[in-house]
Formats: sequence, C-alpha cells, structure tokens
Amino acid sequence: MRNRPTDASPRPRLEVGFVLANHFTLTAFANFVDTLRLAADEGDRSRQILCRWTTMSATGAPVSASCGVAVTPQSRFVDPRRFHYIVVVGGLLHAGPQIDAATGAYLARAAEAGVALVGVCTGSFVLARLGLLTGRKICVSWFHRQDFVDAFGGPAPIADRLYVIDGDRITCSGGAGVVDLAAALVERHVGARAARKSLDVLLLDGPRAADAAQPTPAFAQDVSDVRVRRAILLMEQTLAHPAPVAEIARKVGLSERQLDRLFRAELGESPAQTHRRMRGDYGRWLLVNTDRSVFEIATMAGFVDGAHFAREMRRRHGASPTALRAGGARAPAPDAAAGRLFR
Repeated sequence: MRNRPTDASPRPRLEVGFVLANHFTLTAFANFVDTLRLAADEGDRSRQILCRWTTMSATGAPVSASCGVAVTPQSRFVDPRRFHYIVVVGGLLHAGPQIDAATGAYLARAAEAGVALVGVCTGSFVLARLGLLTGRKICVSWFHRQDFVDAFGGPAPIADRLYVIDGDRITCSGGAGVVDLAAALVERHVGARAARKSLDVLLLDGPRAADAAQPTPAFAQDVSDVRVRRAILLMEQTLAHPAPVAEIARKVGLSERQLDRLFRAELGESPAQTHRRMRGDYGRWLLVNTDRSVFEIATMAGFVDGAHFAREMRRRHGASPTALRAGGARAPAPDAAAGRLFR
C-alpha cells in the first residue's frame, strides 16, 4: 500500500480519510472520529499527532446527516495514497443517491492505488454499487440485510457480527460497532495503550472482537448465551426460507446436538420449535397488519403452503387465518425485524 506524506511534519501512525454519503449516519461518523481523536494525543487535547483524519468531498459543500445536522468537509479530495484507510460513512438508503459520480470515481481511484476502503453502516452499499466489494466478504447490520440482498442479490452478506476485514476491504455493521472497528485499527497502527485509552474515555468496558454478535432483535434480548442469540438472529434472517438446524449450528460453531441443548436450557424448546414460533408470529403479524393473501403470507413466513400455515394458526391461536384477520386489531410487530421485513 503506497502512502505519501503531504508535508514535512512527522507522519501520523494512522491517517484516515472520510467520505460522507448523503444523509449519512452521524453516530457512525462521530464514533469513528472520536476514537481516533482520543488516541491521537495526550489527555483530551485532541491534537492530530498519532492519528490524523480528514473529511473530504468533491465540492467542499456541507453534507447533511440523516438527523439533519450538516458537516462541512475539511477539504476537497486529495491524493488517496496519503491515507491508510478511506472510510465511507453511509446512512439512509431511500433518500436519493448516496454519492455523486465524482465521489465514485475518487473511490475507484483509491482502490486502484491499493488504499484500504472501509464501508460503515450502509457505506457497504456504496462500495458494492461501485463494484469494489466483488468477491469479498461483506458485513451489514441485521436491519439492512434484506435491503442488501434486494439490491445486489448473490450470496447474502454477513449480518451476525460487528465487522469483517477481508484484505484491503473492511465492512462494518455500524452503530456502536464502529468504535470497536476504529479501536482495532488504532491498536494495529498506534498500539494497544492508545486504543484502550479511547475506550476508557468513551466509558466502554473493552473492545469487542470482529466476530462478536450484533445485538439481536427483541425476540432474543433475554437470552444470555451469545451463541443462542446469534442462532436466533440467523433464524430471523431466514424466515421465508428456513435454514436447516444443522446449518445454523455450523454457522455458530456448534454441533446440532450442542445447539439443541443450549436452546432447551435457554428457551425450554428446540431450535426448530423456536424457528417455527418466530415464523408463526411473523405470519400472524402479517395477517393482522397487511392485506396480503394467506398464500402470500404463508410463503413469506416460510410455510409450505396456505394449508400448512392455517394449521399452524389453528394450533397456536385456535382460529383460522381468516378469523384471526377479521378479529385482530392492528398491532406492532413482534419485534423490530418483522416490521422491517415487510415492505
């Protein structure tokens, strides 16, 4: 990776360029920058000594975050070889183009120069649209997993961990996980003490590993075992096409028997029973809150056909889908994921 200092001053050990997408997530940007800031100097003096960061854009005009706060870039685009990493901070997906053509061309030039590119929050969508993640492992938030599949198809992205480093491409689910990624990069380039200082000042207990589980939907919030929570998250991501229990067990690093034992200890039922319950809850929510046909709902909730779905509704709720729809008041989704899955 080629990097050239731009002046005679000592080069920081870690230099990061930021590209902010339109309607970017302010938390993701602030988390990354503050982790660098606290590691860069003694105390809270914030001098860019050990770390340096530059926010750039094609025009230098302010960029609005999803919350409405505008950030003015520090400069227009500079030679990408100056940086160890260029971080693309994404945000809202359905509020117009995330970047302009000039920004896309700059990121492509950075990739050609061998500079490591980082997509945080929906920054992974920006890089994927530019063809800069082809053949790479990609990490997104569980909340945006289906959006990514809908946009790009192909192999589903990883949505059960905080971030993924695949050579000179890094993708991060966003939110608080950005602190963990930034701290890992600080530790790599500046040292463990600097990374620890950032986390201490931010009042965080310690760094989470890249493969730490993303916080799961409400369905799993009371589950203490991280492997069960991750398995539930994987189940939530496969409601329409239920994955075999053996496959879920393999993805969380357990045998099928071990996973079954953990589920029974945590939830009092097998993994298959939990998955069926989740699909049933989602199907009932669709019945009450949408006008989709029973057949379509059955398919969306992973049942073989409408008759199979109807039997499940009678078994669990003592009524047919038609009766449940007629008698059910509009209700909130059983968890955040169900509301997100229905468009």
